[in-house]
Amino acid sequence: MPVPVTKPQWEEDEDLLVMDETDIGTGLPAQIIVYNDDFNTFEWVIECFMQVLRHASEQAEQLALIIHNKGKATVKSGVKTELIPLCEALVDRGLSAEVEEA
Repeated sequence: MPVPVTKPQWEEDEDLLVMDETDIGTGLPAQIIVYNDDFNTFEWVIECFMQVLRHASEQAEQLALIIHNKGKATVKSGVKTELIPLCEALVDRGLSAEVEEA
């Protein structure tokens, strides 16, 4: 004889974690990648790296050469939430850049 299936007299609440945009990427290691293009001069790229990323002129020049020769380079590593505004500033100056999680 089959056992009748009965519905419980209560309903269990399910916890749901809701994340907003400010929670995404907090503290995650990441890097800014800059890609070579045919529009920006070496001088402009170097100036951007010095102004936005606070690189020394020698480091900025070396990165510009790497980007020119290899097509891209990691120009800054750190926490994703701190790198996003720096990357946006580079993009605003016309460079092709993105933040990539490490």
